[in-house]
Amino acid sequence: MFKELVDHTWRGARIGFGEALASDGHGFWPGEAPAMTRATPARQAEFAAGRAAARQALRAIGLVPFAIPMGPDRAPIWPSGVIGSITHHDGRCLAVAARRQAMAGLGIDVEPLAPLAADLWDEILLPAERAWLSGQADDLQAVLARMIFAAKEATYKAIYPRTRQVVGFDAMQIRPDPARGRYTATLTRAYGPLPSGARLQGQLAFRDGLICTLIGLPVGTAPAVDADAEMDCFHAIAS
Repeated sequence: MFKELVDHTWRGARIGFGEALASDGHGFWPGEAPAMTRATPARQAEFAAGRAAARQALRAIGLVPFAIPMGPDRAPIWPSGVIGSITHHDGRCLAVAARRQAMAGLGIDVEPLAPLAADLWDEILLPAERAWLSGQADDLQAVLARMIFAAKEATYKAIYPRTRQVVGFDAMQIRPDPARGRYTATLTRAYGPLPSGARLQGQLAFRDGLICTLIGLPVGTAPAVDADAEMDCFHAIAS
């Protein structure tokens, strides 16, 4: 369970967390089913579980549960006044949510604690990231590359709702700090209200053979977010 890894308060903001399994047979709420009309049964079950996890996250911050349809861009449509993020892997679904007046963005991603295929490195990793990996132990480099991928996914999810701008993996440079359960994302280009060079602090954790990355954007995010303004939600735990 990842629930114990989330500190539900951060600089006065409450963060709701939810978790659900596709195998539990969750149903759709009104407005959610149309997005899954042509999906496989497995994808339908995963989608429904993700929405169930999201409703748990809403309850955790004192809100009644709502339907969470999929928008034209495939992003979740959260209730007015709420920001959040959903992720899933192999039927396990996690979600986080917060009130919009308390936080500007949330992003969560879960990936297997496994090597990232070498043929994906050129697409995902920047030269500086590959240089950093080359200085790590040989047997850890591919897993750390997967960690960088997870960090980019979470950071993109946190920023995208503010910009609706699709960017590639080269839009940010990630520096993981697994020992401290943190990562730094440095934007390599202007992205919405954030200028090139903006530094954002995220969290990472390991449990049950999974990597989980989480990042939050404070309201009024400045061009740089210092380490003392980070969302200290995760505590690294060895798998």
